[in-house]
Amino acid sequence: MNKIVVKEHLSAQVIKLEIEAPLIARSRKPGNFIILRVGEKGERIPLTIVDSNIETGTITIIVQNVGVSSAKLCELEVGESITDVVGPLGQPTEIENKGTILALGGGVGIAPLLPIVEGFKKAGNRVVTVLAARNKELLILEDEMRKWSDEVIIMTDDGSYGQQGLVTQGAEEILKREKVDECIAIGPAVMMKFCAQLTKQYDVPTQASLNSIMVDGTGMCGACRVTVGGKTKFTCVDGPEFNAHEIDFDEMLMRLNAYKKEEIKANENNNRQ
Repeated sequence: MNKIVVKEHLSAQVIKLEIEAPLIARSRKPGNFIILRVGEKGERIPLTIVDSNIETGTITIIVQNVGVSSAKLCELEVGESITDVVGPLGQPTEIENKGTILALGGGVGIAPLLPIVEGFKKAGNRVVTVLAARNKELLILEDEMRKWSDEVIIMTDDGSYGQQGLVTQGAEEILKREKVDECIAIGPAVMMKFCAQLTKQYDVPTQASLNSIMVDGTGMCGACRVTVGGKTKFTCVDGPEFNAHEIDFDEMLMRLNAYKKEEIKANENNNRQ
């Protein structure tokens, strides 16, 4: 059982939780994630570790209320406990001094991008960050990103904040004006697909962090398999980051929709209760 010590609403549907997990706090690195459960029969939910505090023995996660399981997590209050927390899982981000890093974050994908941006900045890189959301109210962690970025560009679909447009438009603005040594993109799968297509045109090495379906987090179930460079990879143990130019995003998008009917039915049943 892992107790919640801090709870903060970042937006109407996005919650930040700080939870007790001293062993994970000591060993986590940028890019690592956890898998947690709420209740003995709860669904296993993968979430990136956004931050950690070794002194307090806590880790920070950010969750978006999008379904039954995430809703149960968001309903927990300070002092209550999460049933299971397993981690750190996955391969950490390869961080070194490479020059100029272009960091692209969309929606709640901004959360897992934050520790990576921090890591690259601490390694001596110039970091230019583009954050995108549907509107100003859904934009998260702007101040934290500005702390670790040399420049931050904001894009919103409706133009309510920053520039109106998509993350790719902000990214291309940077790619046209200066040399970028590496790009990291995290957000909805369709966003990462078009970011990869863009950076490939400019011959910029690009990593994408995948949020494909996970169940056990150890590579045994095969639920999170993706095709990268024509080979089958498992997001939970081989990733979550892969060469974005080699990912079969169309296959991934199709697989992410595999349980849409079941998800809708589960939400309908939960709303009736």
